[in-house]
Amino acid sequence: MHELILGGARSGKSACAEGRARQWLAGGGEATLIATALAADAEMQARIARHRAERAQRAPGLQTHEEPADLGGALRRLGRPGHLLVVDCLTLWLSQALLPPPGQAPLDLPRLQAELLDALDALQALGVPVLLVSNEIGCGVMPMGREVRACVDALGALHKAVAARCSRLTLMVAGHELRVK
Repeated sequence: MHELILGGARSGKSACAEGRARQWLAGGGEATLIATALAADAEMQARIARHRAERAQRAPGLQTHEEPADLGGALRRLGRPGHLLVVDCLTLWLSQALLPPPGQAPLDLPRLQAELLDALDALQALGVPVLLVSNEIGCGVMPMGREVRACVDALGALHKAVAARCSRLTLMVAGHELRVK
């Protein structure tokens, strides 16, 4: 029922999820993308605008709900029968909490753990399909910075926990799907 779609940057993760949403919509269902990105600077604003335009082309009818923080709450609010949810992406959601834009404080560990558990509980409780997009960043070298290492560790743990709750796990490589589970 749920699927985690992992891959490197620009590997085709979002296009894969949007293709699945397009098929869902063609079957008469509704679909909403939960966008987690914060538009903290001009370059990120341009990326978000490009993603919106590409998404409109690839999956017309896919609604968008922007939620950079309360993922668990968004899943609960938007999950209803006949409705597919797409979360794009877990990497941004988590890294924004740990490494926020200038002027914002990172979440402390207890609050971050509570947010993670809330999102995982919401995912497990939902009776509707959810596609979760995230970057597989565990294939590179270990970063030198303490904060970035903590982010890599937390994302790896999140991927394992989400994958355990998903019936399907897909790895995207150069625009091609590899079914892992």
